Amino acid sequence: MQQSDKNQSSFGKDKIMKAVRQHEFGGPEVLIYEDAPIPELNKGEVRVKVKAIGLNPPDWYLRDGYKMLPPEWQPKVPFPIILGTDISGVVESVADDVEEFSVGDEVYSMVRFPSYDSSQTYAEYVNVPVSELALKPAGIDHIHAAGAPMSLLTAWQFMIEVGHDEQNPLQPNKHIPVPLEGKTVLINGAGGGVGHFAVQIAKWKGARVIAVASGRQEELVRELGADEFIDYTKTNADEILKDIDLVIDAVGGY
Repeated sequence: MQQSDKNQSSFGKDKIMKAVRQHEFGGPEVLIYEDAPIPELNKGEVRVKVKAIGLNPPDWYLRDGYKMLPPEWQPKVPFPIILGTDISGVVESVADDVEEFSVGDEVYSMVRFPSYDSSQTYAEYVNVPVSELALKPAGIDHIHAAGAPMSLLTAWQFMIEVGHDEQNPLQPNKHIPVPLEGKTVLINGAGGGVGHFAVQIAKWKGARVIAVASGRQEELVRELGADEFIDYTKTNADEILKDIDLVIDAVGGY
């Protein structure tokens, strides 16, 4: 870390950045690329110059007003809002009380999810609490780092540790992860954002992994640890498989 450049820069309250904002719920047409104020840096925060963002289903759920949720779960947000939670970028400035990061550090984060009005990552700059920030792995670029946080956390909380007590309003039963060691795990959508992480986690935990994806993803999925591969465009997996301990359906409707 570059301690000599640790303190925040000269950004003030009146400084402007570019951001993608919306002033009402709706389809993609409500997203507007426009000027927005750079948020003031508060204690315990780091300002990140965004290099890449991750796009996740909650982004378009919020854009549309979370219409699939029960009314009591639908968020009340103050327009205009900036969507997005997953970012990768470079530390531009830090609050005076922050010691963990310095200007120039390459970092990534899932910012304040699910705080509907304060994540605000579809922008040139975003303020991130130190507790939600990590150094970007040196072996991957910003685009790959920005695609990791929510997808990886989804797989992790399904397979390893839930990490919260909130009940999913779309599921009647509380989810409880199961031991994976020695189990045969089928992962549908193994080449997707969540699925390719599920392959790696299951293999890491000692499972035998059967991956279902399109043929063009076979090489990648096998490199990630899949023991068997089924091309769903050629074979119906549920007609040939048996004795599966766990099915992870990262597509929906399997």
